[in-house]
Amino acid sequence: DASAPPVELALSYTSDIAATIAGGADSKTRYLGNVDLIADADLDRLANWRGARAHIYVLGNFGKRPNDSVGTLEGVDNIEVGKQAVRLFEAWIEQDIGGSRLLAGLYDLNSEFYANDSASLLIAPPFGIGSELAATGPSGPSIFPTTALAVRLLMPFGGGKGYLQLAAFNARASTWGDKGGIDTSFDDGLLLIGEAGRVIGPARLSAGIWSFTRKQDDLFTLDPQGNPARRKVWGAYGLAEARISGTDDGPHLDGFLRGGASEGRTTPFSWAAHGGFLYAPVWAAREGSALSFGLHYARTSTPFRAATRAAGDAPARGEFGLELTYADRIARFLLVQPDIQIIRKTGGLAHAPTAVVTTLRITMEMPPLFR
Repeated sequence: DASAPPVELALSYTSDIAATIAGGADSKTRYLGNVDLIADADLDRLANWRGARAHIYVLGNFGKRPNDSVGTLEGVDNIEVGKQAVRLFEAWIEQDIGGSRLLAGLYDLNSEFYANDSASLLIAPPFGIGSELAATGPSGPSIFPTTALAVRLLMPFGGGKGYLQLAAFNARASTWGDKGGIDTSFDDGLLLIGEAGRVIGPARLSAGIWSFTRKQDDLFTLDPQGNPARRKVWGAYGLAEARISGTDDGPHLDGFLRGGASEGRTTPFSWAAHGGFLYAPVWAAREGSALSFGLHYARTSTPFRAATRAAGDAPARGEFGLELTYADRIARFLLVQPDIQIIRKTGGLAHAPTAVVTTLRITMEMPPLFR
């Protein structure tokens, strides 16, 4: 876009006030904070580097952990972190090569893989990326809040209606702000992932496969020396979303279905599925209003259930949740979003009480600078 400035800087702050009103260990109100500072640069205009772009994303996370009360396997808030920190979340350069784009640097896998727009308003973490992939790797894959060094190639086809993207990530996610900083050793091998998709009429369909180049620890089996057995880790997923009614110029209803499976021995999950709807704008006079509903289910693996029985608990076959959320932009810089979630079989336990979690999300966005 020739009218855009060569450098854009955006700053936003998201705060969540969450409380478990039923089924949790306590009813304390917990506060979470998330700061996003993002800079995008057109290197062609800045440094005569034709067809190149740079992206830097600094992420700060603070506050408590609402899942300490609920105890789910999948989490209840997509800005909750295990350790408060300021991190260099992304730092990459992308280069046009013919009609394709090659990217290298610290890169969020979920920014382009296993992602769909019609699920983006929902707060529960499974709607961002399936738990069967999110729980893999020695320190988790390269997703929020910690990324890894990566190379990604994106190849459009079919007049822009189709695409194929391939990426290789350091299997150990670690960045500045984490202990040890950016991992450059690649001692744990690579996470390889590929995804292809195409727009067909009002629908967008895509599918992906992934695998680690080195075996990972089996969570449930020991080798003869008493150490975790090592397993080949792989998985696959599919996504579908479609415009059900309406147009971009007025109220519209979009729906989505997602699902993925893994080998089921290096995480508690064997497969997961998600579905839901997004309706926007809810009110014709309020273009920033949106309503979304989602369902998510994670199937616990047979070894996980066996380990749960061995610990003296009764396992469930899976954990199930539903979410209803409404967002409204009450000012150009202010978005308010009340949210409610209901989670059954929390922790993968058959007799766990049904949990109900309410959240109020407030997002403040500074207009882009240098525009």
